[in-house]
Amino acid sequence: MNILVTGSNGQLGSELKVLADCRDGWRFFFYDLPDLDISDADGVAAVCEGHDIDVMINCAAYTAVDRAEDDADAAFRVNRDGPAVLGACAALRGALLVHVSTDYVFDGSACRPYREDDAVAPLGVYGRSKWEGEEAVRASGASHLIVRTSWLYSTFGNNFVKTMLRLSGERDELRVVFDQVGTPCYAADLAGAIMSMLEQARPGERYAETYHYSNEGVCSWYDFAVMIMRVAGRGCRVVPVESVEFPAKARRPHFSVMNKGKVRRDWGLDIPHWIDGLERFALRAVNGE
Repeated sequence: MNILVTGSNGQLGSELKVLADCRDGWRFFFYDLPDLDISDADGVAAVCEGHDIDVMINCAAYTAVDRAEDDADAAFRVNRDGPAVLGACAALRGALLVHVSTDYVFDGSACRPYREDDAVAPLGVYGRSKWEGEEAVRASGASHLIVRTSWLYSTFGNNFVKTMLRLSGERDELRVVFDQVGTPCYAADLAGAIMSMLEQARPGERYAETYHYSNEGVCSWYDFAVMIMRVAGRGCRVVPVESVEFPAKARRPHFSVMNKGKVRRDWGLDIPHWIDGLERFALRAVNGE
């Protein structure tokens, strides 16, 4: 099986690289800018034909939530037009497209974990562009698995966990919002889940499904920061504050917990709790991995 991974230098793409060596009989082809722009149809077609691609995993995304409000064209080019190009290529080749999306397709007004079939209502450009990217994949006619995730972090790249650890070395106190609630996702766990899905996918079968995947459990950004300090053995004090104390150009959903029952049922996944993921991240970071 020949697998193309786009956005391969990001958090999830980097975690997939770690796992790639453990898969006998699978050949991975990792691409990122400037070598491949997923909105370039000719470039995508050339890569897929040149490597005889059977599966595409799209990790490429414009994720600068606030900057997207002023840079909508770039956000939609990557988050909507790119998936449309990948979907068209996958449909033409009969390949499977695994497309990674986000909890930001929801507005955060729910009082229970979001299911895959709940109505979407993105609050800003980032969420809208990701939702339209999902719709482009569905409309392409390609066999696809759309996986929405949330609060992604890893030992690779920039993320909330690494920011908190850096700031805790510079300050005695950190102020973190407590009125935005969701679930962190350790990118290594998401990469493992995607690999498990591909192992179980039946060759030649057409898929058209949307799934939610993050770690299990619920927390606020404040709770997350407190636990980061605890597992890292940091003495920095974390103070809970309201979102209004940190004005931002883009609105964030106040509640974006996702229901993972469907992905557990369909693929038999054992999803770790978010604290378990954070502890494994910390151990890995200490070991310099």
